[in-house]
Amino acid sequence: MFSRTLLCLALSVAATSALADTVWLKNGDRLTGKIKFYDGGKLLLATDYGGAIALDWSKIATLESDQELLIKENAIAGERAKSLQPAEPGKVILANGDAPKTIELASIKQILKPKPLVEDLVWKGNIDAALDYKRAERDTDDYDVSLKTQARHGLWRHNAQADYNREFQDDVVTTDNWSAEYALDRFLTEKWFWQGRFEYKRDMVEELERQRTVGTGPGYQFWDNELGAFSVAGLLNRTDYEYSNGESDNFYAASLKWDYNRYLVGKSVELFSDGEVGKPLANAADYTLDAAVGLRYKLTDWASLNMKAEKDLVSGAEGELDETRYSLGFGVGW
Repeated sequence: MFSRTLLCLALSVAATSALADTVWLKNGDRLTGKIKFYDGGKLLLATDYGGAIALDWSKIATLESDQELLIKENAIAGERAKSLQPAEPGKVILANGDAPKTIELASIKQILKPKPLVEDLVWKGNIDAALDYKRAERDTDDYDVSLKTQARHGLWRHNAQADYNREFQDDVVTTDNWSAEYALDRFLTEKWFWQGRFEYKRDMVEELERQRTVGTGPGYQFWDNELGAFSVAGLLNRTDYEYSNGESDNFYAASLKWDYNRYLVGKSVELFSDGEVGKPLANAADYTLDAAVGLRYKLTDWASLNMKAEKDLVSGAEGELDETRYSLGFGVGW
């Protein structure tokens, strides 16, 4: 009975090893695990001995996988491979029944698990919530919720953001606003893209009640890989203001947007910043700033603690706005 148990255990271990993906490096090392995806020059290999490891694609000689994977040699189309088989250094074999195909590793742009509807869809995002209760000479209750998500397929990238902030001081509402933004990017090359976006802000307390912005312009993606991303966009915008006294205003402006995040300390800490600085074309003195910077500490693969500072400034307009908010809270990501 004991021998039979040992035999079953040995067969299980052998089967597990056989199912593991393998990556051979140019220096002769061999790593086993599960290939998650390849993008931005980094192959993410999930291991039970070192967690998720980001491997430099240029250091890989060949690889093997029993998974069905989508192999993309350009930004638009991809080919499903039922498995990957090792080949001579610098190449890999796409196994599809009786018609295996050998391709250069250098020609591969992405490796993904194919999705049911949109095969090459990459979707990521996070929701952060912060609650702050202060009981002193002046009682303060502060609520802050933010959503940020991004989805990319082929040459298209969808970006969406939403924020809500509400604050009470001695049961009197002192801050009550929300905003939503959607931007669509169309990549022209691997780095350059064209963006169109719409943003709406609503404030129930300040004199500046509503802001609507429609803009378009070119952008540049400096990098986007497993360790982070950084992009900027220069936009020409049309902005409409509505004030609490019934007056309104509109103007055209040039703006610079940025979106940055970087993982540190073995991907357990994330530094992030996003925002926009704008300059009306008709008035040399006015400008706007809407920016955020913060840190996110990952507790698990999906849960995190976050600390963030936000600045919202409208200078030169009727009912000037100047708000700075600090928040500490909990978030979920995917």
